Amino acid sequence: MKNIAVIGAGTMGNGIAHVFAQKNHTVHLIDISQEALDKGMRTIANNLDRMVKKEKISENEKTDTINNIQTFTNLPEGVSGCELIVEAATENLELKLKIFKQIDAAADSSAILATNTSSISITKIAAVTSRPEKVIGMHFMNPVPVMKLVEVIRGYATSDEVTKVIMEKSASLGKVPTEVNDYPGFVANKILMPMINEAIITLHEGVAGVEEIDTVMKLGMAHPMGPLQLADFIGLDVCLSILKVLQDGFGNPKYAPCPLLVNMVTAGNLGVKSKEGFYSWGHGTKDLIVADNFRKPHPTLI
Repeated sequence: MKNIAVIGAGTMGNGIAHVFAQKNHTVHLIDISQEALDKGMRTIANNLDRMVKKEKISENEKTDTINNIQTFTNLPEGVSGCELIVEAATENLELKLKIFKQIDAAADSSAILATNTSSISITKIAAVTSRPEKVIGMHFMNPVPVMKLVEVIRGYATSDEVTKVIMEKSASLGKVPTEVNDYPGFVANKILMPMINEAIITLHEGVAGVEEIDTVMKLGMAHPMGPLQLADFIGLDVCLSILKVLQDGFGNPKYAPCPLLVNMVTAGNLGVKSKEGFYSWGHGTKDLIVADNFRKPHPTLI
C-alpha cells in the first residue's frame, strides 16, 4: 500500500499528507481549491524546513518528501489508483457523506476508505458507500507530524482484515495506533471535550481567569497545555461541533456546550485560525497573551 490519497489540504490534511510522503508513499493531496492546496504545500515545506533546522531530517529527505506529493482539484482523478484514501475535510456530517459517496464511486473497488473525523460515526459514513467493510476511522492528532497517536476506529461493518491493515500502516508511519469502537467522540474527544467545556464554564461563571485556569491544569495536573489554550489550538468551532455530536449521540445534558463557547464561535473568535480566542495569537505562539475580553475573571457572567 504505497499510493495514498488525502482529501482536504487544511491543517489535518496537509499534516497527514506530510507524514505519508515522508515515509516514501506517493501521495495525492486533493482539495476543491487550488489556493488551499498551495497553502497546504507551503505549510508542509515550512514544517520540513524546521525539521531540517533541528537536524531531524536532511535536505535530500525534505526534497524527496515534497516530490512525493502531487496536488489535484479533481477528486476522481486524485483517487484513481490509490489503495488508501484518507478524508480530512471539515468536521461536518453532510459534507463527509457527500465526499464518501464521491470517493466510493470513483475509487478502485479494493481501496480502503478512511476518515480523519474526530467524532462523527464511522458506521453512518460507511452506510453511504458500497463497501462498508472497507471504511474505517484514522483519527490523527494535531500537529500530525509531531503527535504519535492515531485512533483507529472500527465501524459496525469494518472487517478484521481492514482494521489489521490500518493498524500496521499507522505503525509504519512511526505512530502508535490504538483501536477503539464507534461511539460519539470515540475515546479522545469523549473525554477531552467535556473537560474543555468545563474549563469554559469555569471561566464563564467567574471562578477564575484564562491564565489561572490553564495554570492550574498545567502545574496541578501535569497537562502540557491548559484546556483553554488547547481549545484555541483545536479551533473553537471544532470544539463546538464535537460537543454537539456528543450531545446528540448520548442525549446527555452534560455535553451541552457552554453559552460562552457558542457566542465566541458565532462572533468568529475561533482561536488560532482567526488569531483571537481565549488568547490573542496575532504575534504567534511565542508571544501568547490573554485576549482583551478575558484578562480578568467575569463574575458578571454568573
